[in-house]
Amino acid sequence: MEPMHLQLTIRGKVQGVFFRKSTHEEALRLGLSGTVGNLSDGSVQVHVQGDVVQVEKLLQWCRTGPPRAVVSSFETKGLPIANFSGFTVLR
Repeated sequence: MEPMHLQLTIRGKVQGVFFRKSTHEEALRLGLSGTVGNLSDGSVQVHVQGDVVQVEKLLQWCRTGPPRAVVSSFETKGLPIANFSGFTVLR
């Protein structure tokens, strides 16, 4: 299958609840590449790339996130394939 690259913007109570760390672990478990980082407006942005089925699994996971997270909105945007090396947590 063709790989896909999506940008996710996740809003709500998503900083200070291990969202980045948990997303990193889930992406690695699913064999995906990309990045996850906090934005200055309090949201979390994820760039995820890989097999469509695995990307969809991460999308579903991100709609709820880790136990202490409260996701209030979720946006996706398709992007051209990028050259990610693994899955990185951005500071």
